[in-house]
Amino acid sequence: MLGICRGRRKFLAASLTLLCIPAITWLYLFAGSFEDGKPVSLSPLESQPHSPRYSAPGQRERESLEVRVREVEEENRALRRQLSLAQGRAPAHRRGNHSKTYSMEEGTGDSENLRAGIVAGNSSECGQQPVVEKCETIHVAIVCAGYNASRDVVTLVKSVLFHRRNPLHFHLIADSIAEQILATLFQTWMVPAVRVDFYNADELKSEVSWIPNKHYSGIYGLMKLVLTKTLPANLERVIVLDTDITFATDIAELWAVFHKFKGQQVLGLVENQSDWYLGNLWKNHRPWPALGRGYNTGSYPQDIFNAVIKQNPFLVYQLPCFWNVQLSDHTRSEQCYRDVSDLKVIHWNSPKKLRVKNKHVEFFRNLYLTFLEYDGNLLRRELFGCPSEADVNSENLQKQLSELDEDDLCYEFRRERFTVHRTHLYFLHYEYEPAADNTDVTLVAQLSMDRLQMLEAICKHWEGPISLALYLSDAEAQQFLRYAQGSEVLMSRHNVAYHIVYKEGQFYPVNLLRNVAMKHVGTPYMFLSDIDFLPMYGLYEYLRKSVIQLDLANSKKAMIVPAFETLRYRLSFPKSKAELLSMLDMGTLFTFRYHVWTKGHAPTNFAKWRTATTPYRVEWEADFEPYVVVRRDCPEYDRRFVGFGWNKVAHIMELDAQEYEFTVLPNAYMIHMPHAPSFDITKFRSNKQYRVCLKTLKEEFQQDMSRRYGFAALKYLTAENNS
Repeated sequence: MLGICRGRRKFLAASLTLLCIPAITWLYLFAGSFEDGKPVSLSPLESQPHSPRYSAPGQRERESLEVRVREVEEENRALRRQLSLAQGRAPAHRRGNHSKTYSMEEGTGDSENLRAGIVAGNSSECGQQPVVEKCETIHVAIVCAGYNASRDVVTLVKSVLFHRRNPLHFHLIADSIAEQILATLFQTWMVPAVRVDFYNADELKSEVSWIPNKHYSGIYGLMKLVLTKTLPANLERVIVLDTDITFATDIAELWAVFHKFKGQQVLGLVENQSDWYLGNLWKNHRPWPALGRGYNTGSYPQDIFNAVIKQNPFLVYQLPCFWNVQLSDHTRSEQCYRDVSDLKVIHWNSPKKLRVKNKHVEFFRNLYLTFLEYDGNLLRRELFGCPSEADVNSENLQKQLSELDEDDLCYEFRRERFTVHRTHLYFLHYEYEPAADNTDVTLVAQLSMDRLQMLEAICKHWEGPISLALYLSDAEAQQFLRYAQGSEVLMSRHNVAYHIVYKEGQFYPVNLLRNVAMKHVGTPYMFLSDIDFLPMYGLYEYLRKSVIQLDLANSKKAMIVPAFETLRYRLSFPKSKAELLSMLDMGTLFTFRYHVWTKGHAPTNFAKWRTATTPYRVEWEADFEPYVVVRRDCPEYDRRFVGFGWNKVAHIMELDAQEYEFTVLPNAYMIHMPHAPSFDITKFRSNKQYRVCLKTLKEEFQQDMSRRYGFAALKYLTAENNS
């Protein structure tokens, strides 16, 4: 963990670090400028040995680094003189977020007392901590990049939210991927008294890319060095956290430690719990210089932090090690606590993560897994007595909900339309560049946990990009992750986007899921399918050719892929239209839902399709719900339809109202695979009120269509009355 203090600004950071900034000494060294605008950099390190794990691959890089360090030596000396002058002018005490200031002669920290406190546990330490004001905002900074780190951040944030009693302001230094994921997550999470700001990590790469680095965290791990340049100038204290830690206490206890900083202390750090900096791990082990065992700050900057602290020990306030119990191999972490109840922060600072060796690792692992699978919706609780900042989206939502009649028998159906479901985009790594010829097509579908078995089969049938929305609980999301990571088929595909929409409420929000999957399609065209269907082999390339043939780029067409079904769980999938027709004649296959819902696909005109060799146009009819390929800018699905019934019918009606032309593809097909009835169709069949409410929603949708499309929409009312 790391804590920082700059100018008049303080930080707490973790791996764990506390940063405090009155008279920033060295954290500014990579911040870029001080109050006079002069650039600042590292203290002279030209004589220090380089750690084998981080040293440059060649002598030239090492010499380049040493030259750069020597160039800034004089500026650092000038900075120290300036800081000394500023320290002398500083007032004796400031309230609020400012640190308490003392002269340099008053000492550099309570390291000896803290070491004694480590063995004694944390109860006495907690009793001595100053009280954090009830509604004081706690600032937290996290560097996050990529898909995996975004998942880790969620678990960290859950552990913080679970224990917190204060408003939180997260400062996320993120790349474009992490920002897209986490911005959507926090926006849909809607946790009261939580604010999130993002800072573009990609813009900071040039600030740290010159530093030799072989750490597994990559270049983003170095960005702690430029936090003081990145974060707002008026931010005086911040707790800086690594993504691989878990809180076991209220973060306000850590925030209170800022009041203990003295003199020129600007960093709150925990001593490193391994022998790395003692240089005795192996023969010719030559670590960077450090004060004693050194301090843990997480990732590669740790060597740089320690080299500077070695020359400037007065910068550091040493934290008790229960604030950063480091679970990497060969650490002394077990000396940080007498009982696991003493723990404050657990740090999985090893590439092995949960597989690390420690006699209490099962307890630590279970604590981590508790937050990993914890229902994030339960963390939406209000802070008693601390009003949240006004949020336009929340206010609009509350207004819409207040206008609903709770005595309405269909209230729960209507309410679902306005439910905001927590959403985690790109749950797994995604990498795909659409084809340059602008014909690319993404398969769009949605599913719940009971349809996971279809994923591998679909990936074998469809080689193009896929956008999936999965409706899962937090625990199910982790089961899915393990399932996907254990599948060679799924792990070999980087063009499948998995978007998790977390469960909430009693209905399956089928059209919301479809909209989420559609919204994040990156190709010009979409194949709107369902997870229970297997597309014919080669359909992806066939559709791309059809896009050109039918000029979809310049016309409003919906290309229909005819749907069939089998009642057999084991099917020899037809490899051609001729083979499919033979199976139809033999009774192995059927046109989709011919025996229970003929109207849904009858307008496709299967009799004509049997002999068709060119695309043909069909007209909309009541209850028509084909599977179509459309441009990415097509209308969304109507969210009022949840669970079973009319969810696709309403969308096809909307396409027709917007004058889409329905064109059947003569050599395309998809086959529905059998499965147990869904929970929602069971409710539809067994619950009269469910059917009554669905009928009411249909009528209201048709009225809305009339208002939007005028006279042209009258045919939908007429068709419904005649059906």
